[in-house]
Amino acid sequence: MWCLELLLPLLLIINDASCQWNVWVPRDISAMTNSCVVIPCTFMYPSGIRPYRGIHGIWYFGQPYPQLFPPVVFKSRTDVVHESYKGRTKLLGDLHQRNCTLLINNIGTEHSGRYYFRADLGGANMYTYPDYAELKVLDQPNIDVPEEIVSDESLELTCYAPDNCPDMTPEIQWMYTDYLPDPEFSSDYLEESNTAVLSNTLTFTPRPMHNGQLLGCRVYYPNTTLVYERLISLDIKYAPRSVWVNVSSEVMEGSSVTLHCEVDSNPPSRISWMFGDQELLWDTASNVSLSLDDVTPANEGIYTCVGNNGYGVMNTSLYLAVKYPPREPTVNNSMTVLEGTSLALHCSTQGSPAPTLTWLKDGELVGTITADELSVLEIMEITPQGDGQYRCLAENEHGRASSSLNITVEYAPVLLEESKCTVVREGVQCVCMATGNPEPTIEFYLPDLNITINETDGRYNFYTHTDGHTSTGMIKLREKGERVDNGGPAVNVHCSIYNMYGRESVLLELQQEKKYMMAVIVGTIGGVAVIAFIIAAVRYVGHNNKKEKTGIINLWALWQDWRGKS
Repeated sequence: MWCLELLLPLLLIINDASCQWNVWVPRDISAMTNSCVVIPCTFMYPSGIRPYRGIHGIWYFGQPYPQLFPPVVFKSRTDVVHESYKGRTKLLGDLHQRNCTLLINNIGTEHSGRYYFRADLGGANMYTYPDYAELKVLDQPNIDVPEEIVSDESLELTCYAPDNCPDMTPEIQWMYTDYLPDPEFSSDYLEESNTAVLSNTLTFTPRPMHNGQLLGCRVYYPNTTLVYERLISLDIKYAPRSVWVNVSSEVMEGSSVTLHCEVDSNPPSRISWMFGDQELLWDTASNVSLSLDDVTPANEGIYTCVGNNGYGVMNTSLYLAVKYPPREPTVNNSMTVLEGTSLALHCSTQGSPAPTLTWLKDGELVGTITADELSVLEIMEITPQGDGQYRCLAENEHGRASSSLNITVEYAPVLLEESKCTVVREGVQCVCMATGNPEPTIEFYLPDLNITINETDGRYNFYTHTDGHTSTGMIKLREKGERVDNGGPAVNVHCSIYNMYGRESVLLELQQEKKYMMAVIVGTIGGVAVIAFIIAAVRYVGHNNKKEKTGIINLWALWQDWRGKS
């Protein structure tokens, strides 16, 4: 035991002998504005130094180096301090006891910063300690809020107030807690390194409805007017709890439509518009709109809005119906068939609403009207009259469309009644007309001369013409001036018509041309009338002079000339 008693004084001597320039101040300390703060301070200096004329101290603000002229907070030798600290500072410690504790009254936010202590032992023994106390002057209390607040999970919020002013002790209250479910409050007091902090903790379980609501912490000093408040807005994380979209709708083809989706969640969800399995659009927001321009029937279907924010997933769907006029119907290809063939013509189309289908032939209704996307027109044993254009007409309330096909009916040639031989002024003209498909080929046969006349034979002024499915052939058997009358020789001409489906030969009937007979009749009557006119003229002129006889001669010459021309 006696050994220990001898050792302790020896340790103090050794410690004092090895002591160097050193200071202890709290690294961080805080205070409320307009209150006060005490900065604890203890300093050491080498034991070999003997203070000259006492120990003095200086507190600097911001800088530890005197040559940079930092603001003087407190100076024990004089009352000369920086203007912002006049009447505010006081040394609470005894420098001879190496206690440099400083009091600052009525502090403001401009006093926040670093404070350095400088020991003045006289002569050259002056030293500014590099360690500093960082003062934070607060104009509102601190609230400790967790980085993440999740709905339906217990939450603790703590409000802090510094208690470093010996003449005033703060109190803490929570504000706007009436709407909270079963809030609980607890207080605590923390003292460390000669600095103190008062705290109050609020505990409750938040709901999505609390997101964005305000909570407040009030710090006040009893028997003073000093009150400090801080408000926070609750950021409650919760999964999507509603997804709103347009109601299902109908739009016209070619128009534009916008589909809106709004998701209630926090944080905002990743909103996706889905069409089937295809993602059309996405964005991280509270609402997303999908615009569809120039809508087509391919856009019709179910659209789903999906909201996902990492805390949950929710979706809602709508149906978009696209109305449009009938599409151009699909019909059979144009076809060529043989007379007597039976056919089935198909017409199909699309439209919304479903269109009606009507079959027309050359503009006339055939068959029945069908209210479906498929119509079949059956034609049994088609005849040449079935040849033509068939059109399928599709109609609904938004428009109409049609498609056509041509049916060509092939058949054996048929002789037309216009076929005959006629006596004309130039001779005998024979005409043969026939219809058929393919167009018939026409030949003339003169059995008396055993001659066949066709398009390869240039005799008898052979002429042929085709108009559609009708063919016309013509020949002349007499030259101009070789008159044929009722007493002349008979004309024996055969017309032969044929195509790939058949052949027919017919004897053509000889007829007088009506125009020629009328010309003979009119010419005869005209001649009698002229003769009567001349006789009357002669009688009249006989009463006149010889000069007028010359006029009669002229009239006779005119008559002879007319006869020659006729």
